[in-house]
Amino acid sequence: MNILTDSIVSNSDMIKKYKSCREKAESLGKIIIMKNNQPDAVLFSISEYERLSVLIEYLKNLEGQDVTKIAESLSKEENLKRSSIDELIHTMK
Repeated sequence: MNILTDSIVSNSDMIKKYKSCREKAESLGKIIIMKNNQPDAVLFSISEYERLSVLIEYLKNLEGQDVTKIAESLSKEENLKRSSIDELIHTMK
């Protein structure tokens, strides 16, 4: 998993500066909250959450071989960028 250093926030910063952390999550899509130098939680923007929810629902309805095709496609380094559902479906064909 690639994590942008800008998206890392300490647990104490999250507690003290929630509003700025929420704004950062909105601009980056998500932030990783660290506790004792270990990833502890993730705060998603609502748009990122909705995007992931759609993808999860789509994946739940796929047949096994289709899931394998998508997983293989996503494992390729050039596909690590954000992809739309339509792009993922196109990759499967």
